Amino acid sequence: MDELDYKALEQIPIPEGLEERLSAKIDEWEKEEKQQKAKHRVLRPNILRYTAAAASVVLIVGVGIHLLSQDKYMNLAEQDTYQDPMLAKQEAERALTLLAVNLNKGMGHLDKAKALSDKTEKTLNEQLNVLKQYETDNH
Repeated sequence: MDELDYKALEQIPIPEGLEERLSAKIDEWEKEEKQQKAKHRVLRPNILRYTAAAASVVLIVGVGIHLLSQDKYMNLAEQDTYQDPMLAKQEAERALTLLAVNLNKGMGHLDKAKALSDKTEKTLNEQLNVLKQYETDNH
């Protein structure tokens, strides 16, 4: 049956110049693909350069602003605490209370996550045991 198909295909006339036209079209597609790749190669390094330069400027400005504001804040904080010891004590207690409250909230979330993790682990182990039992029964 394959022989009949090949014989029928061989009898179909091939237009003149088809092979040359196909080769020319394939070459044209390859040239277009190379040009598109070349454009992408040129754009990517330029974009990376501009992005890196912009990120550097933003980083330098951000660090500068942070350092300037930190110096001002540090000077005020030192003056306030050393001038009035009671105020310093109150601020320290307030900070420690805030820390304790936030730590307790975090521990509560951690307990919930652990309970969920334990429940998930228990379910997973049950499913694994069911699969092991199934394999044992079928073998």
